[in-house]
Parts: sequence; structure tokens; C-alpha cells
Amino acid sequence: MPSTEISLILLKPDTVSKGRCGEILKRFEAQGFKVRGMKMMLLSSEILAEHYSHLADKPFFPTIVEFMQSAPVVAVALSGENAISRVRDLLGPTDSTKADKGTIRGDLGEDMMVNCAHASDSPESAAAELKRFFAEGEVLDY
Repeated sequence: MPSTEISLILLKPDTVSKGRCGEILKRFEAQGFKVRGMKMMLLSSEILAEHYSHLADKPFFPTIVEFMQSAPVVAVALSGENAISRVRDLLGPTDSTKADKGTIRGDLGEDMMVNCAHASDSPESAAAELKRFFAEGEVLDY
């Protein structure tokens, strides 16, 4: 049974610096997703430590922080039927080198980190991530 969900998407620094935000948003909207909130922001070390806490003990964590602070990101709240899984399908695998052509990462990504966007992987992570990147009242229902 389809259910309406909201997912967090972070358009990463590579997307912003290459001027591809509109192209990626157009792909999501063409699939029937609704933008419920959006803002550009510079990410602090604190928000990155929280967002990537599952990777904080990995030797590559400082590289992630450096990349994610190399340019602004655009945080987007997208809603739609089964949004979490459908968004991830449209993006393709995290490693862009393994993503099929026609997926966002397959067409626009470069590798495991420079991969256009982050997307929530479950309803629970979406709820936590949306609270992390949007204040109350910034995700609208219309």
C-alpha cells in the first residue's frame, strides 16, 4: 500500500558548485515529488558530526567533513508516495561509478563521495534528518 513520506535530500557541494541543483530538482519533480522545504546552507562541523556520526570513527571522516564544507549545500524536504525508496532509486547507488546511466548519480556523480546528493534511507532517519536541517515551520504542508 503506497504511503506519503517526506525525505531529506542534501544537494551536495559538487551539485551546488557545478550549477546542477535545478537539473536534479527537475528530475524529482518530474516524478511527482513535491518540494515541501528548501534552503541553502553552510554546514558546521557540529551538524556534520551529528549527521555522519555513524562514520565519525572512520579514517576518511575528515575528508567527508572537508568535502561537505567545500561549498554550500541545499537541503530539500521532498514528499510523495513511498518517497524514501523512490528517491533512492532515482539517485542510484551511493558509489556513482556503480550507478546506472539514467540515475542521477550515474549521469552526474563521480565517485563514492562526490555523488550529487544525500537521501534519507528510512522513515526514522528522515524524521531525524529533517529536524536536523529544518526548524519547526520550515517544512510546509500545502
